[in-house]
Amino acid sequence: MAQSVISKVGLFLDIMWSRRDNIDYSLNRRSTLLALFRGSSSAMDACDADPYLKRAAKHHGEVTARPCPVCKKLEIRELRYAFGDQLGQYSGRIKSLSELEEMQSEYGEFRVYTVEVCLECGWNHLIYSFLLGDGRTRKAPRKVHTLEDDDWKPERELKSWHLHEKSLRGR
Repeated sequence: MAQSVISKVGLFLDIMWSRRDNIDYSLNRRSTLLALFRGSSSAMDACDADPYLKRAAKHHGEVTARPCPVCKKLEIRELRYAFGDQLGQYSGRIKSLSELEEMQSEYGEFRVYTVEVCLECGWNHLIYSFLLGDGRTRKAPRKVHTLEDDDWKPERELKSWHLHEKSLRGR
């Protein structure tokens, strides 16, 4: 049986008991790298990691032993994002392997996306995605009040002209 490029390089996780519906993005990754090395796309197109993605990779990413395919430095980090209706407000958050192992027994179905990010040059690409969960349908958990909720509540809606008028009066 032929192995994918991703599994040859060692990008797949150890098999989790509920892992299914694997999607391997290695052909897309390879075509992006070929276009970059042939000159048909620029490094600015391929190495365009958002500052928030780089910050998340720096503080929450798992260090890998692979070199960056663009700059060849050992600054590649992997991030795993979990998305699913049953996760409720926790959907879209970065999860570690140990958290994913726990979650596969607690939730019916959610998708995990793994992204590689180079902290040096900004290379980032989706590596693979897969489904986890025990398959039982559950309701999303109740929304729990977090500090994040307080950050987004403005005390009072102010129009931009109103802010400008206040600054002029203060002079």
